[in-house]
Amino acid sequence: MTELGPDDDALRHVPVGPVPSSEQGERVLDLVRVMARLRGPGGCAWDLEQDHRTLASHLLEETYEVLDAIEAGDRDQLREELGDVLLQVIFHAQMAADDGAWDIDEVAEGIVRKLIRRHPHVFADVVVADADEVLVNWEHIKAEEKGRRGVEDDIPSALPALARASKVQRRAAGWGFEWRTREGAMAALREEVAELERAQDPANIEEEIGDVLFATVALARRLGVDAEGALRRTTSGFAHRYERFMDIVRERGLELDAMTEPEIRQLFREAR
Repeated sequence: MTELGPDDDALRHVPVGPVPSSEQGERVLDLVRVMARLRGPGGCAWDLEQDHRTLASHLLEETYEVLDAIEAGDRDQLREELGDVLLQVIFHAQMAADDGAWDIDEVAEGIVRKLIRRHPHVFADVVVADADEVLVNWEHIKAEEKGRRGVEDDIPSALPALARASKVQRRAAGWGFEWRTREGAMAALREEVAELERAQDPANIEEEIGDVLFATVALARRLGVDAEGALRRTTSGFAHRYERFMDIVRERGLELDAMTEPEIRQLFREAR
């Protein structure tokens, strides 16, 4: 690292001393060295052929495998999958370094600067009341850095819908617009459900469904719940319960088509 200049105040906040682990980050440096070797002369033919686009699908796949490990509560699997994601980061950085664009140190320096700048309650004298206020401050600082733009600007279009809604709402909250109480968020959801009940036209029904989902995400945020993760777990739980339900149907020789809705619901409750 070069000597800090007058414009490097953020980096002056980086804690001094060893990394808080027995190996002090050496294994991360080993990964950087291995990746450089794989991409260097006499390295791996497959690695040498890759570019940022060809690796994109691998990054997405590895990220979802991390989510699966988290959902399963498997720490050993999580460690392995995080390693695969880290490999993707190092791989992309090495390709950029090969092209003379930037390297892994510049990637790390950029995120260090961002973390320090956006945590003034840790590295400066800003006082916050709770985690919600931290997120609000984060969005305020981000808006100051990039200039206030549309609430959807630079949010990836491929982001899952519930996650996208949560991010849009978080950004709006950073600019002062959000339900400030659980009761307010609940009332908004009830209002949207009531409008859905009254809807008749198909196009209007679709719109009202969207409003209910959006209001549900807002309530989840107010309750400190990640709507995307909650739905993922519920869907997985439903799938397992459905299999038990179908086992009961087969064991009892039942025909779903001949059962009433209350009978199906009662049987589904048994499958808990």
